[in-house]
Amino acid sequence: MEKASKLIQVIKSHHNIIALTGAGISTRAGIPDFRGDKGIYKMKGVSADKIFDITYFRTHPEYFYHFTMGLIPKLYDARPTTGHRLLAELEKMKYLKGIITQNVDGLHQKAGSKNVIEIHGSMWKFYCISCGKKYSYDEIKEVVLKGKVPRCECGGLIKPDVVFFGEAVKEMEKAIRWAGEAELMIVLGSTLVVYPAAQLPLYTIENKGKLIIVNKDPTPMDKYAILVFHTDIEEFARAVLNEITRS
Repeated sequence: MEKASKLIQVIKSHHNIIALTGAGISTRAGIPDFRGDKGIYKMKGVSADKIFDITYFRTHPEYFYHFTMGLIPKLYDARPTTGHRLLAELEKMKYLKGIITQNVDGLHQKAGSKNVIEIHGSMWKFYCISCGKKYSYDEIKEVVLKGKVPRCECGGLIKPDVVFFGEAVKEMEKAIRWAGEAELMIVLGSTLVVYPAAQLPLYTIENKGKLIIVNKDPTPMDKYAILVFHTDIEEFARAVLNEITRS
């Protein structure tokens, strides 16, 4: 595939490469995105704004956990896509420094990636919002699957270690540093409309780094990229992975 060859040529001619990933890289694993045709915003009877709003969660946690009853099995059963495996392979081959992800599914780690910044947190970790005690996914899942709201032994509400609307993102300073130092940023599966993640490519560009975007639909940052691929991420990643492992 000519597109795959172009991407590989650029990768091999740069150092200090990072990736920025969004929900589009995980949809083939069965994890719903927000704005896609089958995304959370399109689900009947579901208000994504309420599900992930921290103020609403504090007063109506059952709304979030009712939705999560259907999400937890998908997270548990989900397997990394070819896109995840491609990035893990690029890191293993010393091309990729690390990944900044907007996703909370942990699929990059499942694929074998070691250097991952999860700016929106992780659904695999939980904590009490009252006393701060930490809980694992395994400790919480059975309670949630029974349709109950998990509570701490102190009586406090247990929340996933996920960034809700109204909360600050995680490790943003580190993500900005990575973006500013990168010679090349590869965006995979992000619409680049959710801030502050959407501003990260600007730090790369402002410091003379290059930008490549691979996403099904156009993004506001396409005009700044040296290569833009509006294509199916899974098929594209498969072609790149096959070619780069042969070369």
